[in-house]
Amino acid sequence: MDPSAPAVPEVADLVTPPPPPASARFPDAPPSARRAAAAGAAHRPGRPPAPGESAPETTTRLRPAGEPRRQAAPRETPAETTTRLRPIRSAPPSAPAPAAERRTGGETGTPAVAEGTAPRRPEPAPKRPTWSPAPPPAAPTAPDPALSWSAGSAARPYVSFAEPEAFAERRRPRIRPRTAAAAACLVLGLGLIGGAATGSWLTGDGTEDTTGNAYTTAGTLWHSVPVDQLFPRTVEGTGAGPGGADRTWTRIAVAPDSGCAQAFDPLLRKALAPVGCRRLLRATYTDATQSYVTTVGLLFTKADPAAMSALARRFGDERLDRRDDLIPRPYAAKGTVAAHFGDAQRASWTVSVVTDAPVVAFAVSGWADGRTVDSPQPAAEAARSGATTAPAQAGLGNEAQGLADRIERRLRRTIGTATEKPS
Repeated sequence: MDPSAPAVPEVADLVTPPPPPASARFPDAPPSARRAAAAGAAHRPGRPPAPGESAPETTTRLRPAGEPRRQAAPRETPAETTTRLRPIRSAPPSAPAPAAERRTGGETGTPAVAEGTAPRRPEPAPKRPTWSPAPPPAAPTAPDPALSWSAGSAARPYVSFAEPEAFAERRRPRIRPRTAAAAACLVLGLGLIGGAATGSWLTGDGTEDTTGNAYTTAGTLWHSVPVDQLFPRTVEGTGAGPGGADRTWTRIAVAPDSGCAQAFDPLLRKALAPVGCRRLLRATYTDATQSYVTTVGLLFTKADPAAMSALARRFGDERLDRRDDLIPRPYAAKGTVAAHFGDAQRASWTVSVVTDAPVVAFAVSGWADGRTVDSPQPAAEAARSGATTAPAQAGLGNEAQGLADRIERRLRRTIGTATEKPS
C-alpha cells in the first residue's frame, strides 16, 4: 500500500435494507437501489453534472456513530403456509470512475482508491434463493374453523369425485340364525307341498281320482284276472269254524261266467235289478271232511258308486239279506260231491253289497249228502253263539260266512294291486 495515502477508517456494517412485507411473493428492490439506478442513468460517464445537480454517490455510506443498527427480518412463523423467499441484497450500481482517477498500484495490480474516498469492499455474488420446507405446524388444540363444512366456499376443502373417506361403508342387515332357519324351513315346506300337489295333479294321484279309478278297475276284473286269483284252489279259514276252529276249503268246481237269469230266486233277482248284471262268477268248495258244500259267487254290476251305496242301505234297512225267499242258488257240479246240491239242500246263506266296487258277494251252504232243509237260517244268525238250529249246530252258518269273507278280502286285495301304478 501507498504509505502516503491517508488512513482508511474502519468500515462499519453495511446498512441492510428493510425486509419486504410478508405478503409479497417477489420483493422489490430497495429504494436506495432505485435512486442509485436513476442517478446512474442521469450521470453517465463523461457527462459533467448539470448546474445544481449533485454527483451520485459511488461508495457505501458509513453508519454514523451512535446510530442503532436496523433490526433484521423477522423469522418465519408456523402460521405461514408458504415458504418466504429470501431477499437478495442489491447495492446501487456504481458509476465508473474517470479515466484520470484510475490507477494501478504497484506491481500487484491492485486498483487504487481515489483520494478523498473510502475503499469499497468487494460485494459477494448474489445467492440464488433456496427453497426449504416449512417447519411442521404445531398441533392445534381446537379444530380450525376454516376446515369446517359450514365455512365459506373459499375455506371448504377440495373434494375429489371419489367417495369421501368420512362416509363409512354401508353395513348389510344382520340376519339372526333362528330367523334364517325358520325362513329356510318355510321355503322348503312350501316347495314340498307344491311339488306334491303338482305331481298329484299331473299323474292323477288325487283321492277322488284314485277312488274312481279303483272302482272302474274293479268292474273289469271278471275278464282280466285269472280265476285262481279270485277263487283259489284252497282257502284257509283260521278261526272261521264253530268255537274258533280252523277251516280249510278246497275248490271242486268253477261255473262258467254267465248272466243272472238262473242264479237267483225271482224276488232276489228283482231286488238286484236296480244295479244291473254284467257278469256272474261262481265256484263250489267243500270242507276237509267233504261233509259240507258251499257255493260262493261274485256278481259284477253295471251300477255307479251312488247306486251301490243305495242298494247297500236298502239291504240293511229292509233286512233283505235275512229273508229266506231271497236266497242265492247253488252251483251243483256233476261228478263232484256237490252233484246233489240243489235249492232244497240250501241250509244257510249270506249276501254282501260292496260299496267301493260294483260287486255283490254271496255264499250259500248245505250238506254234501243231499239232505233237504225245511228252515234255512241266515249265516249271521246261524254263526251266533248259542244258536240251536240244525244249520247252526252243524256249523253251516260258519261255512257260508267264513268262505264269503275270505273271497271278498281277496277281491279287495286284487283291486288294490290292479290300481297301483308302477314306480
